[in-house]
Amino acid sequence: MRIIFMGTPEFAVPSLDALVEAGHDVVAAYSQPPRAGGRRGKALTPSPVHAHAEALGIEVRTPLSFRKDPDAVAAFAALEADVAVVAAYGLILPVSVLEAPKLGCMNVHASLLPRWRGAAPIQRAILAGDAETGVGIMQMEAGLDTGPVRLEGRTPVAGKTAGELTDELAAMGARLMVQVLADPEAYPAVAQAGDGVTYASKIDKAEARLDFSQSAEAVARQVLAFNPPGAFFEVGGERVRMLAADIAEGNGMPGVVLDDVLTIGCGSGSIRPTSVQRAGRGVMTAAELLNGFPIPAGTQL
Repeated sequence: MRIIFMGTPEFAVPSLDALVEAGHDVVAAYSQPPRAGGRRGKALTPSPVHAHAEALGIEVRTPLSFRKDPDAVAAFAALEADVAVVAAYGLILPVSVLEAPKLGCMNVHASLLPRWRGAAPIQRAILAGDAETGVGIMQMEAGLDTGPVRLEGRTPVAGKTAGELTDELAAMGARLMVQVLADPEAYPAVAQAGDGVTYASKIDKAEARLDFSQSAEAVARQVLAFNPPGAFFEVGGERVRMLAADIAEGNGMPGVVLDDVLTIGCGSGSIRPTSVQRAGRGVMTAAELLNGFPIPAGTQL
């Protein structure tokens, strides 16, 4: 098929690779424009999809908007694609773009729709304690992730970090998209259920601050959902990331260290970090942290 690919983060790269490996003609890749780094004056950095597509010899286009740029819409339509494959692209696509390819636009969406429509389905599924999640190959329409689904894959959530789940779902979505494109008529689009709709709002950086007033189970999910880069607590004016943790025995005041192995009281139960990281340091165990950075029992985090 003659395909336009539209994606931005690392999550989308396996889908791009899978299309190329399946022998499709990827005529252009659309991605978010290069962004400046965290420090002033740092050079603009292309997105993972942008860099990977260029390495594959695929033309890359980075419009700021389609809604406000009729020339960008016309250039998209002029590619005369059979289908556009979309994976975490990040721009709203107007109807003029959605309907330009012969088979429209198909999206790799990382949830079991209609649950977790929106920007951050993987983290929201973990935070909510969902038993399973998955990927849907969705035929896109004007609404926010409201389109019918052609094919779906499922996987358990428990114990997986957001990073691990993202990698798993990215690979799954790539396989499913290739499967659908091999014979689109074999996978008719089925309307989403009318009930069970939830929205995965964009993650705010402040949400990564550990909230020990929650139950230990909820705190443990917070640790998983924000790894990477890591949920955090602060002590002595320093931020410490908690990358992995176990639910522990004992109860105490929320956020108070209960013993000499860094067991921390929660709203109910307690939690004990097993992998942590101080700013500018490597990943270490809780014991290694305490050897050089004492946090005695009774400390309020």
